Amino acid sequence: MERLKRKHRTKLLIHIRAPVVTTSQNEEGSQDENTDTKMLIGEETKALRPNVQFDSIRGGKLSLDQWIGHPLLVVNTASKCGFTDQYKSLQTLYDKYRNRGLVVLAVPSNDFKQELSSDDEVREFCEIHYGTDMPMTTITHVKGADAHPFYKVLKRDENYLPKWNFSKVLIGPNGGIIGTYSSDILPMSSQILSDIEAVLN
Repeated sequence: MERLKRKHRTKLLIHIRAPVVTTSQNEEGSQDENTDTKMLIGEETKALRPNVQFDSIRGGKLSLDQWIGHPLLVVNTASKCGFTDQYKSLQTLYDKYRNRGLVVLAVPSNDFKQELSSDDEVREFCEIHYGTDMPMTTITHVKGADAHPFYKVLKRDENYLPKWNFSKVLIGPNGGIIGTYSSDILPMSSQILSDIEAVLN
């Protein structure tokens, strides 16, 4: 099982692709490997977590830049997994800290072949069985060639890849990766709680 990985709080920041600006011309940002992705502490907050979007399971879009200034726990989830009951503690975690700024983002995925067949089924299952109201994406690829850009960036720049359902990434208010946690690290574990407490408002 993947072990808890702790990142340097004062150095690493999410590297989301952004437009390149050169001395000769401006090129439109793209998903190819030629795009500049450098983002370091000291840059303007608006440069962190640009408008990377997920489709919301409740309709519309979820844009990471709407949570700039908030700690963000991103969890790839599934409805037919031995860890599925972690939805309950994820909701408990969200309820405990939401008024202090924490956002918990659930990212349902069938990459490990344990998700329901439609977004509507996932939403209904989670709301009925776990009373979830945390932000949640549609069913999303988190690994491989079709992975969402968020996960592609984590793989490329931080060598982070979810090994199983309910792998977790904690991102600090300024975009820094605070820690990554394997599936067996519970949402209400002392490791996660202490890391969240350290970056809450």
